Amino acid sequence: MQVWIYRMLSAAAAGGALRKGLSPWSALLTGLGTFAGINLLYALFWVAVAQTVDDTKPIQEQKKIYRLGVADIATTLCSYAHVHTEVSGEELLPKDKRFMLVCNHRSGFDPVVTASVLREYNLAFISKPSNLKIPLIAKLAYGDGFVPINRENDREALKSILQAADYLKRDLCSIAVYPEGTRSKTGELLPFHAGTFKIAQKAKAPVAVAAIQGTEAAAGNFPFRRTDVKLDILEVIPAEEVAAMNTQALAARCQDRIAEHLGAEAAE
Repeated sequence: MQVWIYRMLSAAAAGGALRKGLSPWSALLTGLGTFAGINLLYALFWVAVAQTVDDTKPIQEQKKIYRLGVADIATTLCSYAHVHTEVSGEELLPKDKRFMLVCNHRSGFDPVVTASVLREYNLAFISKPSNLKIPLIAKLAYGDGFVPINRENDREALKSILQAADYLKRDLCSIAVYPEGTRSKTGELLPFHAGTFKIAQKAKAPVAVAAIQGTEAAAGNFPFRRTDVKLDILEVIPAEEVAAMNTQALAARCQDRIAEHLGAEAAE
């Protein structure tokens, strides 16, 4: 919707230029300039907001403006990339408590899509450190509760797990993780890192299991072709069951559930 408003304003500017007697080419340039200017102002606004984030230490509170920024930028990116997402099983997600969402990982668009379509659930993501260095997005994401994790350093990874669990405990945000640790280039599930499930156990939080498909085509389809994505919430494992299982068993249960679903979808 937001991008369509930008386009309508740009078209109105071009129409105004024509009515003033400017040539069609001048009117076109006026419209394009208006469109570029609106987008530049949009980006500059969030850049300014991001400068207020202190990314040198864990956040003590989540400001609504940072949460809005992440969700709004994600929705804008999906709109420009022509990503259309169908969500199923959303009714399973807890409405009155924080949870940890686990999902397979196919593309850099996975968190973008998820942050957009599940924006009301206030999800922050566990992410590799390089993602939290991307201009514009990085500081806002950190202020929203995103946690960088260095899987090459066990001690640093444990600090990140404890930080994410603390955010859940303190009701700052829900946490989303990709237990594969990296994107699958073939679509087949990679082994799940069981350690990430300590987040839910330490926070005494339920685990929502999800499967995503279609995001791997978004980069190739950009900017002209539509990409259809499916995000399916498969089940929510109650906090009591999460606490009663060891992390290996919990990881296996989630991986098997996602693999079963993706296999069934592929067979249709």
